[in-house]
Amino acid sequence: MSTSVKVKTITMREAIVEALHEEMERDEKTVLFGEDVGKFGGINAITRGLYEKFGGKRVFDTPIAETTIVGAALGMAITGLRPIPELQFGDFVGIAFDEVFNKLGKWRFMHGGQMEVPVTLRLPVGIAGGAGPEHSQSPQALFMHAPGVKIAIPSTPYDAKGMLKSAIRDNNAVLFFEHKMLYAVKGEVPEEEYLIPLGKADVKREGKDVTIIATALQVQTSLKAAEKLAKLGVEAEVVDPRTLAPLDMETILSSVRKTGRVLIVHEEPKTGGCGAEIAAQISEQALFDLQAPIKRLGSPDVPIAQSIYLEQFYIPSEEQIIEAVKELMEY
Repeated sequence: MSTSVKVKTITMREAIVEALHEEMERDEKTVLFGEDVGKFGGINAITRGLYEKFGGKRVFDTPIAETTIVGAALGMAITGLRPIPELQFGDFVGIAFDEVFNKLGKWRFMHGGQMEVPVTLRLPVGIAGGAGPEHSQSPQALFMHAPGVKIAIPSTPYDAKGMLKSAIRDNNAVLFFEHKMLYAVKGEVPEEEYLIPLGKADVKREGKDVTIIATALQVQTSLKAAEKLAKLGVEAEVVDPRTLAPLDMETILSSVRKTGRVLIVHEEPKTGGCGAEIAAQISEQALFDLQAPIKRLGSPDVPIAQSIYLEQFYIPSEEQIIEAVKELMEY
């Protein structure tokens, strides 16, 4: 971020609220709805103050009916509105799977481009405080197999605000995944308006020895691990894809070709997680630039425990990242 730009330090929660406020103020066709997002301000306090500012016609509660929430958003979008539906937990996207997988991403194509589908579906995800196996998941990789939808997954307040504003203005459907443990994370955000284009990765830390590709909360964990690795003489480059669709392989491959070693870290189950697709594309396009096999670090392939003690074993740790990097360096 340029030093000439005035910045403030806020949480990711505050950054998202600012983005919603600014975009709703900018375009009166923008509407926001979901379970408890009105007067209550959302279970994660992400919509607080919006009902009072914009009124019940533009910010309103819905029944506990995810199929209806997403289906209504589709109808609103194709008839001229710019809806921002929220599912209280991203896990519940499975209930509305048909509306997301078969409709949000496909209708523009199926109707020859005669309609636009500017829906930004907000989906809180991630392990947080013993919420159990149906309220702690990270299902974003499921939709990498859903052509037509864009997938955004920010890791900082700066990214969250800039990417959400871009998502709301996009005329295609965007699934906006927010890790619940990042809501309280603080970071610098410009005071003036800015946008971050979807489909552009970000190098969060420069390095020459190994590339760590991480998403959501694991970006923060990887950065902490990278600082400890530096004390051991290993300079890790941390790359945040920021969007999984479109996936910025140009930035990823540039880093991989520089370092020759790759570790992919995410909280999703390892099997079929976003790391599998990233690893496959690296293998196809940069196999002979690698000095060691690609390593992936994810959660185990079992339902997430409700116990706050057991759930920690599902989250990749700094120690696991450091150990995996050491193995790559010894190869």
